[in-house]
Amino acid sequence: MAKSSADDAELRRACAAAVAASGARGEDVAFSIRVAKGRGIFEKLGRLAKPRVLALTVKQSSRGEANKAFLRVLKYSSGAVLEPAKLYKLKHLTKVEVISNDPSGCTFVLGFDNLRSQSVAPPQWTMRNIDDRNRLLFCILNMCKEILSYLPKVVGIDIVELALWAKENTLTIDNQVSTQDGQETSVATQTERKVTVTVENDLVSQAKEEEEDMEALLDTYVMGIGEADAFSERLKQELVALEAANVYQLLESEPLIEEVLHGLDAASATVDDMDEWLRIFNLKLRHMREDIASIESRNNGLEMQSVNNKGLMEELDKLLERLRIPQEFAASLTGGSFEESRMLKNVEACEWLTGAIRSLEVPNLDPCYVNMRAVREKKAELEKLKTTFVRRASEFLRNYFSSLVDFMISDKSYFSQRGQLKRPDHADLRYKCRTYARLLQHLKSLDKSCLGPLRKAYCHSLNLLLRREAREFANELRASTKAPKNPAVWLEGSGGSGHNGSSADTSTVSDAYSKMLTIFIPLLVDESSFFAHFMCFEVPALVPAGSPNANKSKSGGNDADDDLGLMDPDGNDLKPDSTSAELGTLNEALQELLDGIQEDFYAVVDWAYKIDPLRCISMHGITERYLSGQKADAAGFVRKLLDDLESRISVQFSRFIDEACHQIERNERNVRQTGILAYIPRFAVLASRMEQYIQGQSRDLIDKAYTKLVSTMFATLEKIAQSDPKTADIVLIENYAAFQNSLYDLANVVPTLAKFYHQASESYEVACTRHISSLIYLQFERLFQFNRKVEELTYTIAAEEIPFQLGLSKTDLRRVLKSSLSGIDKSIGAMYRRLQKTLTSDELFPSLWDKCKKEFLDKYESFVQMVTRIYGNEPIMSVNEMKEVLASF
Repeated sequence: MAKSSADDAELRRACAAAVAASGARGEDVAFSIRVAKGRGIFEKLGRLAKPRVLALTVKQSSRGEANKAFLRVLKYSSGAVLEPAKLYKLKHLTKVEVISNDPSGCTFVLGFDNLRSQSVAPPQWTMRNIDDRNRLLFCILNMCKEILSYLPKVVGIDIVELALWAKENTLTIDNQVSTQDGQETSVATQTERKVTVTVENDLVSQAKEEEEDMEALLDTYVMGIGEADAFSERLKQELVALEAANVYQLLESEPLIEEVLHGLDAASATVDDMDEWLRIFNLKLRHMREDIASIESRNNGLEMQSVNNKGLMEELDKLLERLRIPQEFAASLTGGSFEESRMLKNVEACEWLTGAIRSLEVPNLDPCYVNMRAVREKKAELEKLKTTFVRRASEFLRNYFSSLVDFMISDKSYFSQRGQLKRPDHADLRYKCRTYARLLQHLKSLDKSCLGPLRKAYCHSLNLLLRREAREFANELRASTKAPKNPAVWLEGSGGSGHNGSSADTSTVSDAYSKMLTIFIPLLVDESSFFAHFMCFEVPALVPAGSPNANKSKSGGNDADDDLGLMDPDGNDLKPDSTSAELGTLNEALQELLDGIQEDFYAVVDWAYKIDPLRCISMHGITERYLSGQKADAAGFVRKLLDDLESRISVQFSRFIDEACHQIERNERNVRQTGILAYIPRFAVLASRMEQYIQGQSRDLIDKAYTKLVSTMFATLEKIAQSDPKTADIVLIENYAAFQNSLYDLANVVPTLAKFYHQASESYEVACTRHISSLIYLQFERLFQFNRKVEELTYTIAAEEIPFQLGLSKTDLRRVLKSSLSGIDKSIGAMYRRLQKTLTSDELFPSLWDKCKKEFLDKYESFVQMVTRIYGNEPIMSVNEMKEVLASF
């Protein structure tokens, strides 16, 4: 058999060196052996077990304390040197279990009760053979018994077999130690010898005694294997003899038994007496227990009553403290002053009053107290205080708002004066009102109905101030604006006043309107926002994020409402759901606050319209820009004001367009019109000026105006042309051409004008074609009338029969050619002069004459083709010869 690693002195010295290198002092290596470490599941997955060395060490105590035993696990490093891996204290060893799945019996598990993770399976140790396993387990059990005085639980191995193995191998467990001379000596260490003795004494003592008794019994009977019946008979005889001996012994001990029975009788009498005394004592004790229980019950009742009385006194003291009204607060609520210096005390009194009223309401007050007379009386007293204070505060605030505004109205320096435009400044007004903001919040929490009259009083007072400021500002704005005295006249049929009026610069008019909006729209929005917060409306901020005054309020200006955040008096933020409920009420209040101020805006719009109606376009764009900056739910009256201004401007501009259309229509009732109508070039000037004034989204307004004006112009032009059929086409040609020439540049950038430009171009082409055709037929009537008759007959009879028809013979053809083409130069010259004479504009003649020549050539070419097709080789002037004749003109 191979030598066990437990006898390897080199291994023991390597373990001792590794333990010493780890810093452990005073530890002696008592046992060391090589093992294989594994965890069953990993071996099933194909992983190899890891080689390890288990060493049992003992640390000697120097102060008389018990020695300590350890189990150290050492592993091999990369240089095949042992190094510590794990350290277990044997005092925590609770179980030694041999794995039943291993047929060899060489694998076991050591269970410790101090492992960090009990859910992780402990490592399994596998030995080379059963002897190595038994050596290690005996050494562990012996150290646990000798040093720790206990044995761990052993599972999966027979203790008797382990003890027998230890007995057989007591003298063979030696350590081979090499001397300096190289000789080997067998030395049984004291520790290993001690293992066998300890295990035999502790584990096999009872089994050994039973075996020895059985052996001694069997040695008395020397019999063969086949004498079982004789052995059984002998045992029966021995049993009978034993029973007889027992009966004899009983008979010999009769006196003793009688003495014992006498003693038992005496003891029984004593016990009966004792039982009687115990029953008496038990009865007395039962009565005493009942008396004690009664006393304790009464005592507990008295103690409970005392505790309840004490708790009741404490609760009554707390209730009295709630019901007590401090004198300083009562004085402030009933007769205190509302001056600015006293407002802090008034607010404190309001806070106390609000808290006191709420403290007497469920759930702040226990429901059992609600119907107490003292609580009801105190509630009535607090309600009386609340009513008195709300009445006094409301009366003071109404008078305060009125006096504050009256003072500002009486001071003319607050308003615009002659030669000086004054921007309204309400910073001081808001500062003074802000002093009473918290008072209003507490009034709302005390009695919400009192806010209605206060809001009306504030709106009435401030409305007077705002209307006075707007009226003075608008009057001075109109007076200080330099504008033409004579209003512009557009599209008039007489004189050049329209041109003179339109040439004046009226930009100051729209600038004045813009200044009016720039000053007052932010002011009105700020006033609306201040009013909503100051008067405790549960709505979000009314200042739109993109409006000009939004940044001002964010930057910490004078108008920033610092302490007017949307909170209730307890400091809780209001829920968004509650904001929509009061939005309608707020807009009604804003209507009262700002109503009447729109008249001054209307006055500025009407004034600007009288000076230059086209400035309605720029004012419309300015209004749209401000309107787009207002949210639908922000300062509802301001948005309504801008909507009304936009509608007013649109109405005024529509009125101007209607008047312009009326001026155009008046041309049709004038005397006979010739040449270019006056409103055609004037419309071009008007359209150019209108395009200059466009701002924002005013495109729709302008396009509607273009549509109405141009439609009226074209309808009037057609009526004027129909009044004289001789010159109708000439009037249409010249005016449509003038319309195209004057609006060519604008039509390239304005889609609406481009549409009418194309319409004028089509009408121009139709009029040109009609007029040129009339000139041609007038000069060459017989020629083309003959052609028309032939063309009509081609639909009813064959072409070779036409020359035989009456009036269409070759002779008739020669007569027509002779009368029409014999003096062709004179005829074309007459047509040239007639066209030149009918036109009043020399610029149109070249293009019209070119159209006339082209039209004549097309008709003549068609005539030549007809003659060739119907009359064969009849001599006629060719088309090229006709081109040469026309080229000379």
